[in-house]
Amino acid sequence: MSWVTVSTKVRKELLERAKEYGINVSEVLRKALENEVKEREREEARRSASLIARRLKVREEDVTRIIRESRNRDGKVRD
Repeated sequence: MSWVTVSTKVRKELLERAKEYGINVSEVLRKALENEVKEREREEARRSASLIARRLKVREEDVTRIIRESRNRDGKVRD
């Protein structure tokens, strides 16, 4: 895994308060970005499942179940 540096601007007062509480700002920002990306991926997966369900004229729940079963069978268990 390779890393890149990303910079952002925050109010000076906010950074000072974070330091007072011993907050690892880099870690907080990294986790926030990871969470946002995961949420967007989930939203995209839901939209795709909905589209597949409409085109195949089946319930979304059935599409989700089939995908999960396929992942379990292939050893790729993720939620």
